[in-house]
Amino acid sequence: MNPRTRLRLVAVGIAGLAALLVAACLKLPHFGGDRHPYGDRAVRAALDRHTANTVASVNFDQRAFDTLGEMTILFAAVVGCVVLLRQTRDEHRARPEPADVAPDVRRYALLVLPIALTVGLYLIAHGQLSPGGGFQGGVVAATSLHLLYLGADYRALERIRPVGLFEVGDALSASAYLVTGLAGLIGSTAFLANTLLPYGTFNTLSSGGTVPLLNAAIGMEVACAVVVLLARFLDQAVEIEEETGK
Repeated sequence: MNPRTRLRLVAVGIAGLAALLVAACLKLPHFGGDRHPYGDRAVRAALDRHTANTVASVNFDQRAFDTLGEMTILFAAVVGCVVLLRQTRDEHRARPEPADVAPDVRRYALLVLPIALTVGLYLIAHGQLSPGGGFQGGVVAATSLHLLYLGADYRALERIRPVGLFEVGDALSASAYLVTGLAGLIGSTAFLANTLLPYGTFNTLSSGGTVPLLNAAIGMEVACAVVVLLARFLDQAVEIEEETGK
């Protein structure tokens, strides 16, 4: 296929996509109107299943299969980075020397670290009740550990961040999400259907059926994935150097 033909096909595809987009926008409710069919259905479904946070209900109940796809993308990205950023034959590791840290930066980082970690875990644990959830809480919890790198040094971070354990945790948490979905099939319901557990008392930690389980699995998967990603990039920036003299 020559370049001109490819360009024509791309133009036809863009024109078709633009037409569909315009047609969809013309059917949208007026801005500020009182007609919100999807929002009303989402809120009703969340309340029926005792989930106070409608966004969590959408992510881990009404469209839990889509969330599985998002988790798979992140998991694949981590695997790709681990493969691409591995140490090659023409590279060696050089232990980083401790750097001087300003006292104010050190005090701030070491003070905020436990607070940020607690906030991240809180967001994960209360994802079905309040704004937040596994995705946000996982990122906060993972990045909070790296305040030790800013407040101390890289070797201190390595002591509390065994990358191998976080890689295992990433795989186990992703598997836990899949196992929860398969349990629904074993129980003669749909994959990832929120029918395995009782819905509990509204606005409590045990409410929402399988929503807290899936939310926790996503939180751990995101936290472990971000730690592994940052570890590989930091290794390249801090420790791994090219061989010289060849």
